[in-house]
Amino acid sequence: MIVPDKLKKGDIIGVVAPSNPIVGDNIEEIKKAKEIIEADGFRVKFSKNLFSNTNIYSGTVKEKAEDINNMFADKDVKMIWCAKGGNNSNSTFEYLDFDIIKNNPKIICGYSDITSITNIITEKTGLVTFSSTNFKTIATDETDYSYKQALSRFVQGSLEFGQNNFKIIKNGETEGKLIGGNLSLIRGLVCGKYKVDFTDKILFIEELGYETDPAMVSNNLYYMKQNGVFDKIKCLWIGNYEHESGIALEKIVLDCLEEKYNFPIIKSNNFGHIEKKEVIPIGTKAKIKNGKIKLIEKCVK
Repeated sequence: MIVPDKLKKGDIIGVVAPSNPIVGDNIEEIKKAKEIIEADGFRVKFSKNLFSNTNIYSGTVKEKAEDINNMFADKDVKMIWCAKGGNNSNSTFEYLDFDIIKNNPKIICGYSDITSITNIITEKTGLVTFSSTNFKTIATDETDYSYKQALSRFVQGSLEFGQNNFKIIKNGETEGKLIGGNLSLIRGLVCGKYKVDFTDKILFIEELGYETDPAMVSNNLYYMKQNGVFDKIKCLWIGNYEHESGIALEKIVLDCLEEKYNFPIIKSNNFGHIEKKEVIPIGTKAKIKNGKIKLIEKCVK
């Protein structure tokens, strides 16, 4: 794996918007997040098309991909932070220059719809990427927990998870490289030209409850099951899912798996569409033991 350099005070952080557009209140939230980060001693550079809404529902595919490519190519930019989530970051795949990305490795992070971007970059280039809070939410979260966790991972190179409350669904011990994020987006990476390899991976999943009902979660899981994903992975790590029905994500998972698989399954509420999010490095090796997960490789250097 290609491990990116640590972030240092004074470094430039580039901000891109590969998903939904930055409009309305989001504009002020992005500016506020910039103020917070700059107050901590970093510099922030907005991409050329950050505020583009050319298509009304987002910037164009080429605008979004151009911004990512340019931020990787820019030697002064040391980290790329995705502004927010949405629904169509996978539209950029065709226009991403994976050679530029591979030859200019740096931290790139985000969550939700950004799951598509981070996982495909890791798959195509071998670069460790990160599931973490989006740039906008630095300004909108009621606490600064997720932001501080990001700095701990990116600046200090911490291998720890701040919230370490895990529930054992199915006990076992294993290790493997991390892959995952939002379940709906991971489903989109199972087959086709832009797919990822789930072999011997620790798969982490979460889902947005108010948009994805239990039946749709089940649909996504069965699609993955029918396409052999669960025959390949070494562990399943379940994150946050809050639906008005009260049905837990682990129940839907177990209904789908039907006790046909022997890999460990653990549950935690420390990543996903919640305020207090951990930073999970995609492509870094981790170990599962006694129902807890620990990073066993550096994710920044």
